Amino acid sequence: RIHIIIRIVKMSFVPEGVPAFLALFENRKERIRGQEGCHHLELLKDIAQDNVYFTYSYWDGPEYLEQYRMSDFFADTWKHTKALFADKAQAWSVSREVVLP
Repeated sequence: RIHIIIRIVKMSFVPEGVPAFLALFENRKERIRGQEGCHHLELLKDIAQDNVYFTYSYWDGPEYLEQYRMSDFFADTWKHTKALFADKAQAWSVSREVVLP
């Protein structure tokens, strides 16, 4: 059984859509972080491209991530987010292999 998984989602937005995405994320970040099984949430911005962002989250296991992804809240959030994309999102679910302090 996988214990903690890290979910990384890369999103490229049309430049004029960035403010709307940031407002949406600001409005919903606490509720995303508060989902059952979610222990950490970050929004990262690419330093070379102002319209590319990543979400980085820790989940208790794939079943918790899937439960969130099947929720009405996620469907609504994703619908609004996807409408602002310049390109298809990319996502990875990974586990830690080596961690140095």
